[in-house]
Amino acid sequence: MTSQKLRLGLHTGYWSSGPPAGAADAVRWADAHGLDSVWTAEAYGSDAFTPLAWWGSGTTRVRLATGVAQLSARTPTATAMAALTLDHLSGGRFVLGLGASGPQVVEGWYGQPYARPLARTREYVAIVRDVLRREAPVTAPGPAYRLPLPASSPGATGEGRALRSTVHPLRADLPIHLAAQGPRNTELAAEIADGWLPAFLSPALDDEARGLLAAGFARRSERLRPAEKFEVCATVPLALAESVEAGIDLLRGHVALYAGGMGSATTNFHHEALRRVGARVGPGVDDALAEVAERYRSGDRAGAAAAVPADLVREIALVGTPADVVAQLDRWRDTCVTTLVLQTDPRVVPLLEPVLAAPR
Repeated sequence: MTSQKLRLGLHTGYWSSGPPAGAADAVRWADAHGLDSVWTAEAYGSDAFTPLAWWGSGTTRVRLATGVAQLSARTPTATAMAALTLDHLSGGRFVLGLGASGPQVVEGWYGQPYARPLARTREYVAIVRDVLRREAPVTAPGPAYRLPLPASSPGATGEGRALRSTVHPLRADLPIHLAAQGPRNTELAAEIADGWLPAFLSPALDDEARGLLAAGFARRSERLRPAEKFEVCATVPLALAESVEAGIDLLRGHVALYAGGMGSATTNFHHEALRRVGARVGPGVDDALAEVAERYRSGDRAGAAAAVPADLVREIALVGTPADVVAQLDRWRDTCVTTLVLQTDPRVVPLLEPVLAAPR
């Protein structure tokens, strides 16, 4: 990674019961006002690719990225097909962000085993790259993904054969980014991907993050982009308000959702990421997060939000007036982050113009 101007992107977030109000206008605004990228998400409702294609069709320069597409939602070859299609349609502006999700979604929604997510991710990315490079018919030994399917597999006809994409990808090196929160996942992103997509990162964790990335870079293939071109696109919650304190209050519910509602009592990667930040914030944060999770799981969402420490929100988010946000960007300028992906209400995006105008 090289030192460069900190870029800004826009995350459209998860849908609730329907498309987020103002999202299409926000995407067009991002394109017209020089934001670097627009990102979409998926969980077990809306998918990540369709909104990106629909909203992105009205743009001309902003990068279009999935943040993230879930591995278990599609086979590796299906994901590669969607990626090369969107890259052609956008004129080479697509970024494929991938993530393993968690056991609740993978086993509960997709009906697939969650075991060995790092090994599955490694296999998955290798197959996607083989499709995009189009150097030979695609084969894969497994164990998670086997191409062609062996004749000895249950239900197999034995007629499968290795195939090569009929479409020539616009870019054989279309960028692949990996969402990662744990240390081993972060190292894997630096080893096999073109970018890292962290959530709930803090400038206070920069030394630790750089160390993990360096460990992954040491194992990086020469066939990939050099480490100097590696991207770190960190999603950062943003709440514009009349004061920093008011902005913090607006985001307490958001943090409580991730700390207590995005996972199970035994497996919640977001909770663990927040704990790592909390260890740098000060004593008491760990206990507070345990209370947040307990209250959220018991149905007391208001109580869970109230228990979120203000200092924790301040550490992982941008809050307050546009001037406050500009001042808070200073902490991110010399970190490993190359793009801050702002996650906010799409309807307030035009109010970010003073933030874009500030030096970064």
